[in-house]
Amino acid sequence: MTFHLTALYRHPADPAAFDAHYDGVHTPLTLKLPGLESFTVSRPGPGPDGKAPDYYLVAVLGFADQETANASVGGPEGEAALADLPNFAGAGVTILSGPANVVR
Repeated sequence: MTFHLTALYRHPADPAAFDAHYDGVHTPLTLKLPGLESFTVSRPGPGPDGKAPDYYLVAVLGFADQETANASVGGPEGEAALADLPNFAGAGVTILSGPANVVR
């Protein structure tokens, strides 16, 4: 079973600036996390009713287990990625973590 860390980013005031920083700065920092096995980024579109989604960007980081995730986020690379959040995520970010079971 893998362990996921999920970051839910609220809609930024300046989407172009958010995207430039996320793609150009934050993503490279994230990719340096030791033990990172997978990293997916989604920018959800409107729902079937045309309503904007609650979140602007969803990132899911996969690790072998919770211990690996904790060590990775608690190490210098993880501290650098977390310290970068105020530079672009002013609208807010919610971080969730837990075991992940791939159903299919």
